[in-house]
Amino acid sequence: MAATSFTPLHDRILVRRLEEGETMRGGIIIPDSAKEKPQQGEAISVGKGKSNDEGKVFPLDVKAGDTVLFGKYSGTEIKLDGEDYLIMREEEILGILKN
Repeated sequence: MAATSFTPLHDRILVRRLEEGETMRGGIIIPDSAKEKPQQGEAISVGKGKSNDEGKVFPLDVKAGDTVLFGKYSGTEIKLDGEDYLIMREEEILGILKN
């Protein structure tokens, strides 16, 4: 997987969307183009953290493997080795889901 060799810089996080099951309403299958994209994903890789003016680095709260929630229009969509990912700053993450 190319994502394991990709390390985001600073406070950025590489996220893979978690796909929901195929939605059916009243027996009608909704095409992918009409479905809303999930706002939940898995953090694949994270940067070292945000640094202040003195150069002190503050590590991120989000760790690789965390399941996160993010806003509908958060992040920048990219493609690595044919897979779709999002790169977003930690401040775009709304929260971490715990099981």
